[in-house]
Amino acid sequence: MLNLMISALIGLFLIAACQTVQQTGRSQFIVVSEAQERQLGEDAYKETLGKQPISGRSDWQAQLRRVGQRIAAVADKPDYKWEFNVLQGKEVNAFALPGGKVAFWEGIMPIAQDDNGVAVVMGHEVAHALARHGAERMSQAMGAQAIGQVVSVGVGKVNPAMREDALKAFGAGATVGFLLPWGRTQESEADRIGLTLMAKAGYDPAAAVAFWERMSKVAGDKPPEFLSTHPSDTTRINQIKEWIPEARANFRGK
Repeated sequence: MLNLMISALIGLFLIAACQTVQQTGRSQFIVVSEAQERQLGEDAYKETLGKQPISGRSDWQAQLRRVGQRIAAVADKPDYKWEFNVLQGKEVNAFALPGGKVAFWEGIMPIAQDDNGVAVVMGHEVAHALARHGAERMSQAMGAQAIGQVVSVGVGKVNPAMREDALKAFGAGATVGFLLPWGRTQESEADRIGLTLMAKAGYDPAAAVAFWERMSKVAGDKPPEFLSTHPSDTTRINQIKEWIPEARANFRGK
């Protein structure tokens, strides 16, 4: 009888945890609430800014915020408190966290080149947050005991080790500070959603092809963190070419 009850509870739990990515219809397993996710995002962002100085390039800061605000306007997240910062460092990297916290390292700005290039990266990273990819990976990685703690007492009262794991899942924890190496499915999904976001914001999604071609040249023989465990350059660019017509159908002039 006890085993049946446990099985029933697990079954109900799995059903409750099964969600759908609104933009693509893909099913995903998530046990973290959006409120908890936003709090983790804010914590991760504060930790990152505490360790990484803000860039002194006022032109890059203005560019990032200009593009970011336009992407944010079409993201349909009125409850997000958007914030955009360029961080010092040569890392070719960027991230967006739940709650609207976005950061680019200086190293990626020359590769972006212009507003369209920044929009490619911005759309991609914001898409990760909108599709709740961090929460999905964290949910997949949690053990039964950890899941129980989150469900029963909330993120604010879990043990420190678990909290650190949660921050790492969002790609900006104290010991990480870099974009999480997302799975290929999530990366492709972020590419697709990101193209639509940039098109809605008035940027040409075709700019994504040129951006990823530039990124492939930077990668060389050893991919930077930004590309690790991601689709191959050829696969990614071919997929993007297929999705550009779909994205352009959502284009809204500046």
